[in-house]
Amino acid sequence: MSDCYLAVDIGASSGRHMIMSFERGKLKLKEIYRFENGMSKKNGHLVWNTKKLFTEIVTGMHKCAEAGMIPVSMSIDTWAVDYVLTDAEDKPVDPVYAYRDSRTEGMDKKVYEIISEDELYLRTGIQKQIFNTIYQLTADRINEPERLEAASAFLMLPDYFNYLLTGVKKSEYTNATSTGLVNPETYDWDRQLIESLGLPQDIFLPLNMPGTTVGKLKKEIETKVGFNCEVVMCASHDTASAVMAVPAKENDSVYISSGTWSLIGTETDNAIINADSCKYNFTNEGGYDKRFRFLKNIMGLWMIQSVKKELTEDISYAEIAELAEEYGDIEARVDVNSQRFFAPKNMSTAIRQYCINSGQQVPFKLGQLAAVIYKSLAECYVETFEEIEKTTGVSYDAFYIVGGGSNVDFLNREIAKLLKKPVYAGPAEATAIGNALAQMIKAGRFKNLAEARECVYRSFAVKKYDYEGEKP
Repeated sequence: MSDCYLAVDIGASSGRHMIMSFERGKLKLKEIYRFENGMSKKNGHLVWNTKKLFTEIVTGMHKCAEAGMIPVSMSIDTWAVDYVLTDAEDKPVDPVYAYRDSRTEGMDKKVYEIISEDELYLRTGIQKQIFNTIYQLTADRINEPERLEAASAFLMLPDYFNYLLTGVKKSEYTNATSTGLVNPETYDWDRQLIESLGLPQDIFLPLNMPGTTVGKLKKEIETKVGFNCEVVMCASHDTASAVMAVPAKENDSVYISSGTWSLIGTETDNAIINADSCKYNFTNEGGYDKRFRFLKNIMGLWMIQSVKKELTEDISYAEIAELAEEYGDIEARVDVNSQRFFAPKNMSTAIRQYCINSGQQVPFKLGQLAAVIYKSLAECYVETFEEIEKTTGVSYDAFYIVGGGSNVDFLNREIAKLLKKPVYAGPAEATAIGNALAQMIKAGRFKNLAEARECVYRSFAVKKYDYEGEKP
C-alpha cells in the first residue's frame, strides 16, 4: 500500500477514523473506526465529554496500527464554535459546554451594549448565531467569571485534542474564524475587539494556517497506539474541510455541506460584507489557502436525526427517504430555521404543532414527517442559492452537495426540480477527504487544491440530478 494519511473526523453525533491513500491515480478512502458522540446533561447544562472523545481518538489510532495502516500524518477536524479553556496546569476548565446549551440566551444583547450588531458584522463578517463563541465567552465573563480567571489558554476542540496528542498548543485559523473574534483582513485575532469585550488577551494564541505541523505524538501516546507520526493541522472546522473536497472548478458553483447542519455557500477570494450579506445573514468564514467560505449556516439533517431517534432506531436513513417518497405530494411546509426546531424536547411534536398553528395538514406517520422536512429543506436551500446569486452578482452554473445529505435521492431531486439547474451529489465523506487532502498537499502529493479536487471527481461517485431525475 502507498503512503496513507489519517483523517479523524468528529461530528456532533459521531466520529470516524478514515485512512486515505493514493493508488493508480485515484484516491482510496477506508474507514477504520467509528464511534458515537453526543451532548450530555450535567448540572442542567448541555456539555461535551472530551475525555471520552479523546479516548475514542486514541482507540481508533490503535485500530489503524492493528490493520497495518501506519499513517504518514494525521489530522483532526470537528464542528465549530465550541472550545476548551485550559488552566495554568494545562488541565481543562470544566465543563466543556456544548453550543446547544441555553446559557447564551440574552448574551447577544450584552455584546451589543459594547458594540452594535451592525458594527460587529461589518468588523468580522460573521453570521449571527446565538451559539457563536463570542456569545459563549460573554456568558463565561458575566455568569462564570472564574472560568476566564483560571484560563491560561483558549483552544478550539481540534486544537485541544492536538495538544493532548503532542503536548504542543497551537490554534488553527479556519475554526477560529467561527468565533466571531477574527479580523477577515488580517487573518488574525481582532485584539481590539477582544479587549473591548473584557476578555483576557493572553489566552488567544497566534493563528496557524492548514498544513502547519503541530508536532510528533508524545511518547505515552506512541506507546498506546503503536506508532508515531506527524500531527498536522487540516482545515479543522469540519465545513472548511468538506468544502476542500467539493469536486467543482473554483468559484463557479454553490455548495452544500450537508450533515447535522447545512452550510450553503460559495468560495470567494475576499470577504463579502455589504448590505445584502448583512440582510440575508451570510457569514465569511475562513477557508483553505486564505479563501473565504461565503455561506449561510441553516438547519440540516438534525431534524431527520431527531425524528428517527424519537420514532424508531430500527430503520436506516435510506429507508426513511423511501418512506418520504410515498408521501411526496404532502403540501405542509415548516420554517426549518425557526428557533423552535433548534433543540425541542420532541422534534416530531414541534413539527406537528407548527403545522397545526399554521393551518396545514398535520404529518403523523414517519414518512409524512420526513417528506415535510425534506421538502422544507429543499425550498430553503433554493432560496439561499438565489440569495447568494443576488449578493455576489454572479449567476452560478450548478449546485454541489457533499456530506451525508448527498445520499438522500429524494431531497436531491426536490432541489433540482425547484432550482432548474444541475445538482451534483457526492462525495458523502467529504469532510474526511478534505481533512486528508490538506495533509497530502503539505506532503507534496498534490501541488495545489485545484489538482486535488480534480482527483476527487475522478475518484468518488458523483451523481448528477436535474428536474427530470437522476442521470449517471
